[in-house]
Amino acid sequence: MSDNQKEPMNIQSLIEAKVKEGFLALYDVEIPTVEFQATRKDFEGDITVVVFPLLRYKKGNPVQIGEDLGKYLVENINEINSYNVVKGFLNLVVNDSFYVNFFNQIATDATYGFVKENETDARMVEYSSPNTNKPLHLGHVRNVLLGYSVAEILKAAGHKVYKTQIINDRGIHICKSMLAWLKFGNGETPESTGLKGDKLVGNYYVKFDQEYKKEIAELVSKGVSEDDAKKQAPLFVEAQEMLRKWEAGDKEVVTLWEMMNGWVYKGFDVTYENIGVNFDKLYYESNTYLLGKDVIEEGLKNDVFFKKEDGSVWCDLTDEGLDEKLVLRSDGTAVYMTQDIGTAIQRSKDFPDVNGMVYTVGNEQDYHFKVLFLILQKLGYSWAKQLFHLSYGMVDLPSGKMKSREGTVVDADDLMDEMTNTAREISQELGKLEGYSTEEKEELYKIIGLGALKYFILKVDPKKRILFDPQASVDFQGNTGPFVQYTYARIQSIIRKADFDYSTPVSVELHEKEKELIKQLELYPEVIQQAASNYSPAVIANYTYDLVKEFNSFYQNVSILGEENQDKKVFRVQLSKKVADTIKSAFNLLGIQVPERM
Repeated sequence: MSDNQKEPMNIQSLIEAKVKEGFLALYDVEIPTVEFQATRKDFEGDITVVVFPLLRYKKGNPVQIGEDLGKYLVENINEINSYNVVKGFLNLVVNDSFYVNFFNQIATDATYGFVKENETDARMVEYSSPNTNKPLHLGHVRNVLLGYSVAEILKAAGHKVYKTQIINDRGIHICKSMLAWLKFGNGETPESTGLKGDKLVGNYYVKFDQEYKKEIAELVSKGVSEDDAKKQAPLFVEAQEMLRKWEAGDKEVVTLWEMMNGWVYKGFDVTYENIGVNFDKLYYESNTYLLGKDVIEEGLKNDVFFKKEDGSVWCDLTDEGLDEKLVLRSDGTAVYMTQDIGTAIQRSKDFPDVNGMVYTVGNEQDYHFKVLFLILQKLGYSWAKQLFHLSYGMVDLPSGKMKSREGTVVDADDLMDEMTNTAREISQELGKLEGYSTEEKEELYKIIGLGALKYFILKVDPKKRILFDPQASVDFQGNTGPFVQYTYARIQSIIRKADFDYSTPVSVELHEKEKELIKQLELYPEVIQQAASNYSPAVIANYTYDLVKEFNSFYQNVSILGEENQDKKVFRVQLSKKVADTIKSAFNLLGIQVPERM
């Protein structure tokens, strides 16, 4: 929105100001807030003031207070035509001219709903953060979709945003795939096999596990206990030795590590591009795993931490209802917590304008982040009050569907291919794509398939566990991505057929379906703010579904291009176009594309 464009006044803000003014005039009492809800369908009205909460400030009969306020509002707000009171609910009828004027103000605003960026209030959003020993899987898919979408929503709500990930590129698990490749790989590369690098390295991680299990079984058959066999198996001993060499900077091991990680990064990049997410800054655990130790020293001096007799360092969180937390082992080595403390502080140094961070990590880490945030607050960092763990539940698949080679994890690339195939099958059954070239069809199947996957995952509250059903997600009816995409494409078809000038604002009497649609559009800015403060893409997804349902009801009840009155016809095309623009805008926040034809 340009600076000279005035933010359209929504009816709620207008009424809120007048209710406060009226309360003061009528009862000489100041009230801090006013509670609203949409008027129930069986009552006359467009917006309802809930009277009950006001009884805290003025004792009395809620119906009488509603009557007093209703009268005051009709007298003092031109846009309010009439009112009725049902028990403690004051239903207000807003006149058409308000909605028409409001619509004309937003109709051509390309950034409607978005707030101008506040450059001094940046947020960092971390997501993905994979291990470099295997490809991205179904769990990562929910992670990256959530993280990317929350970053886009925070931007729309006015924050400057940095998208980041920390890549777990070191440790024993990485050495396992390296060692297996050395022993069994015969020098094969992504080029020589035609495999994506992350897949190739992942295969050797699996190979290590298979061979390691054989060694354990052999030792157990010779009478060694299983626990001892796991530690004594030659492959495991060699992997540990490799990790020691890596930490000591052994040239050969580091070169192998760089080569194999390089393969993996190329593979990851392809997956990220296909799923449509990106990052502004990458952190690598190989650079951050020693961070945080100096902070522990500093914290010991300031009594944030304490030392036990064995020399280990702890943080006492019992006052906060948690327990004591280890931050440095007795031999001086760091734990994950130390590293996370150090990395957070490093990020605040790298990006001094960051005023808060969002960590997109599964709910099995809930306790870890509670502790991390408390420790950072105790260390006195102002941004530590604005840390948020975007915790999410598992994604399950109906049994028997899309299992990967090991029969356990579903590979992200396979999942995306499967979604495109599902969209292809369903679209062909419906026969909706006459006149498309093969390339256009394939591109569309991808947009529909990925849209279905993303919407299915993002419409659910992040904390809830999901059962993902590929077939159900591509349904063209119901609360699905393709249903919303189809409505968008339908509106584009109307706009293509509108062979007259509809660029000038008009004034019309509203059909009730038009009014309902404008009321739904009016909610969009507030929905973005709500989604941002709850870190929940589900708020955007479900709003979009409601908007689409409202549009389809309008479409079925009102003639658009067949309308004889020119002003009404122009208004309906403008209204349809604004709905399409808002669908596209909302779906962009979810990282979902919308097709022009379908």
